[in-house]
Amino acid sequence: MESGSPPADRPDSERTPGEGGTPPPAPEAPGGPQAPAQAPGEPQAPVGPQAPPLPPGPEAAPAYGGPVPPGGWQHPIAPATAGWVGRPLASWGSRFGAQLIDWLVLLVPVVVLFMVIVAGAVGISGDDDVSTGAAIASVVLYIVLVLAILLLYAPLLMMRAGPHNGQTLGKQLVGISVVRNNGEPMGFGWSALREVVLKGLAVGIASAIIPLIPWLLDYLWPLWDDENRALHDFAAQTHVIRV
Repeated sequence: MESGSPPADRPDSERTPGEGGTPPPAPEAPGGPQAPAQAPGEPQAPVGPQAPPLPPGPEAAPAYGGPVPPGGWQHPIAPATAGWVGRPLASWGSRFGAQLIDWLVLLVPVVVLFMVIVAGAVGISGDDDVSTGAAIASVVLYIVLVLAILLLYAPLLMMRAGPHNGQTLGKQLVGISVVRNNGEPMGFGWSALREVVLKGLAVGIASAIIPLIPWLLDYLWPLWDDENRALHDFAAQTHVIRV
């Protein structure tokens, strides 16, 4: 044999790992935990899709058997309702009683002024011409004074500071008061808006177009409103409370 000749190829079984370009075998992965062997004689638990579901444990809640809405089950949340959170509201009966008392209070100066101005002026003068002129002047004066009393009665009383704010004489006697929704006191402007513009002029003009219906709706509305408000309370942003 000539010197320097390459050795003959050895079979693959005699080669060492990594020799001749052959990669070493990968180590075997350790086996996972094996399931414990079943005891002899113990019934074998069914495996597979035919296995019956396990009964829920004592801590498990009952399963929901209805259709699942898209996105999963969500408990319905009741909408938050913002209601009146102030003092107890006045009833319709107390409001109506206060209005009756105010009408009786206003009736006294109306009758007294009529007897003094109109009846007195007509009875004093004996001449027909003078009596006619005096009667017209007395009627005009009487109307102006009565309108002034009707327009100023509620605003002047309701603008009072302290515990009687928001009260007329009728409301004061029955123990109720008008309050603004924002908690600010009733001033002359807001009292005039509620009592004269809305409750008097607006309802009066509407009742002249449709007789009595707007007036009845305004005064009866607290009977079915959740917060005992009349229509003029909605417009004036007020509530009537017990004091």
